Amino acid sequence: MEVIRAKTAGFCMGVSLALKRLDEAIEQRRSDGRLLMLGPIIHNPSVLEHYRQKGVVCAGSHEEVLPGDTVVIRAHGIPKAVEEELNARGAYVVDATCPRVKAAQLAIANATRGGIPLWLFGEADHPEVRGLISYAEGDCLVFSEADASKAFRCNEYQPVVLAAQTTQEKAVFQALSERLRQRCPKLHVLSTICDATSKRQAEARAIARQVQLMLVLGGFSSGNTRRLVDVAKAEGARALHVETMTDLPLEELASYARIGLTAGASTPHAMIDEVQALLENLPGGKELA
Repeated sequence: MEVIRAKTAGFCMGVSLALKRLDEAIEQRRSDGRLLMLGPIIHNPSVLEHYRQKGVVCAGSHEEVLPGDTVVIRAHGIPKAVEEELNARGAYVVDATCPRVKAAQLAIANATRGGIPLWLFGEADHPEVRGLISYAEGDCLVFSEADASKAFRCNEYQPVVLAAQTTQEKAVFQALSERLRQRCPKLHVLSTICDATSKRQAEARAIARQVQLMLVLGGFSSGNTRRLVDVAKAEGARALHVETMTDLPLEELASYARIGLTAGASTPHAMIDEVQALLENLPGGKELA
């Protein structure tokens, strides 16, 4: 079987940096408190299990934090008020927020100063989005479908800020921005989508056009991984999202002669290597016409 592997597959800069800071916190672990991550530091179950075995506790809420605990802020960032509460509780805070996400937070804070409304293109229940909107000084409207913007209302005198979750698809956001600019003359668009995400999606599209099936590795709760599945499907390819090795449908995969392989930003390279080796040793089926 032939496997076309994306060069961009696997950990992004923000994820690598977050895990580096968690590793440093483990090495410098204090004796007077626990070491916590506030929510999953990244969306990958095997990585989370690795750190659980090292004694890192995954706290579901900041209310679980005790004085003296060391708390590592996840790569997705957290709401501003939650970070303030952690400091008030006497915790030692290690900020592992992705620099791209942190830049987006600060850009939103600056652009909405004085109460300017924010329209944010993203998933309302995603931790990154909850953190982003916490930095807005005005009213917030979060939407995940570009067509929802058709119902938005503004006038020629009303300034509005438009931003996106960092892992959204850039082409979709650009088209959305252009449509809204025609109706909202004072629309201010922030460039908050990560370039690494755009490159990963572009490569997924290119590979999807060459293969019979696109295999996408990553956590089911990972937004950037789900969007890789979407962009592959948009190219007409069959796309399969798997979270762990046990999710692989080996009998089905063996029916293909050429498979594309990519992975979300929270997927370890070791897992990608393992899946690639497994696929290359499958017999492979019918060639593309």
